[in-house]
Amino acid sequence: MNYYSLHHNSPKVSFKESVIKGLAPDRGIYFPENITPLSEEFILNIDKYSHEEIAFEAIQQFVGDDIPSAILKEIIAETLSFDFPIVPIEDNIGTLELFHGPTMAFKDVGARFMARCLGYFNRDKDENVTVLVATSGDTGGAVANGFLGVKGVEVVILYPSGKVSKIQEKQLTTLGQNITALEVDGVFDDCQDMVKTAFLDKEIERILTSANSINIARWLPQMFYFFFAYKALHKQHPNIVFSVPSGNFGNICAGIMAQKLGLPIQHFIASTNVNDTVLNYLQSGEYAPQKSIATISNAMDVGNPSNFIRIQELYNNDLETIKQHFSSYSFTDDETKKAMKSIYNQYNYISDPHGAVGYLGLKQHNLQDAYGVFLETAHPVKFLPTVESTLNLKLDIPEQIQEIMHKKKEAIQATDYDDLKCFLNK
Repeated sequence: MNYYSLHHNSPKVSFKESVIKGLAPDRGIYFPENITPLSEEFILNIDKYSHEEIAFEAIQQFVGDDIPSAILKEIIAETLSFDFPIVPIEDNIGTLELFHGPTMAFKDVGARFMARCLGYFNRDKDENVTVLVATSGDTGGAVANGFLGVKGVEVVILYPSGKVSKIQEKQLTTLGQNITALEVDGVFDDCQDMVKTAFLDKEIERILTSANSINIARWLPQMFYFFFAYKALHKQHPNIVFSVPSGNFGNICAGIMAQKLGLPIQHFIASTNVNDTVLNYLQSGEYAPQKSIATISNAMDVGNPSNFIRIQELYNNDLETIKQHFSSYSFTDDETKKAMKSIYNQYNYISDPHGAVGYLGLKQHNLQDAYGVFLETAHPVKFLPTVESTLNLKLDIPEQIQEIMHKKKEAIQATDYDDLKCFLNK
C-alpha cells in the first residue's frame, strides 16, 4: 500500500515511511492510495469473528507487506487488551465506552498500535526517532503511556498551559524515562503549528515523526471500535448513527473509513463544542479556520482540525456528498452541563463533558428508526472538578489514576517555536 500527500506535492511512500515521516515534506498529511472494501460475506458474518480477527481484516491492506501478518496480529492483540462495552442509555440511544484502556481514553488504541509499529520498524536501528506530538488533552497521556520505554524512541509532548485537566497533565508529565513534556504558553493550535513547523525545519538535527492523529498508524486503528459496535448491535439495530465528539476529527474520520470498507453505518454526526469550524463549513461551503476557544470539553478545543481534509478526500471533496452522510452540531458549556445532569438524573449514567456533547448531537439529530451511539471518549474522572461540581457528587478514583496523582509534574516551559527548536537541537 502506498500513501500520497493530500497537498499533492510530495512523492508517494509506503506504510512504513508514512509512519516514520508522520507528515509529508509538503506539509500535507498522508492518505492511502487505494481503499478496497471488505467482502460482503465478512460483514454479514461479523459475529463469527473475534475483535482481534476483525481488526486484522480491517487494517491489513493498509499495512501491506511492511509488517508480517504474524507480527501484525501480535501488535493488534497487545493493542486490544481491554473492553469496548456499549451501555444502553435510552430506548434508541446507547454509549460506546472507549475509556477502559491504561490511560482511560479512546486514544489508547491508536497510541498503542503506533508505538508497537514504530518499535518494530526501529528494532534493528541504532539511531533514535523522536515522536513529536501536540495534545489538547488525552493524546499526550495515551502517547506517553504507549511509547514508554520503547527502544530507540524518544517522545516530546507539547501541551497548552492551563488548558488540560490536572489528571491529563499528570498523565503526560510524570512518567519520565523517554518522555518529555513541554508546557506551551498558548492554545492547542499553537502547539500543533509548532509541531508541523518542526517537521519542515531542515535545521532540526533529529529524525522526527508525529503521534497525533495525522499519523497513519495513530489514525487508522480507530476504525476498530466502529466495527466492534456494529458487531454488538446490528442484529437488533440494523440502522446505526454514530455521534462522535470531535476536535481534530481523526476519530470520526476513522469511522468514515470503516464505512468505506463496507460497514453499513447510516450516518455520522460530528458533535462539537463552540469550536465550530466544520459546522460553519457545512453551512457556508467555506472552510475558515478559527482561533480555538477554551471550554470544559477541552480535548475538542481545536479551531483548525487537521483530519477534516481526509474526510473531504473520502467524500471526493464534494460538499453535497459530505452533507448526505455527515452532520455537525455545536453546543455551549451550559448546554453540555445540562446534558450531563439530564443523563445522570434520568438514566443514572455519569458522562464526561465530551460524551455529553456526543449525546446532545444525537438529541439534535432526527434519528427516526435508527439507533444512536455516542462515544464516551474518556473516563469522567479525567475531568474531575467539572463532573463533580456539575453533578454534585464525589467520584471514586480508579487505581491507574491514583498511581499518578502523587507524582511530581516535570515540564519544560516553552513560549514559542524557537524554544521548541532549541530543545530539539540541544
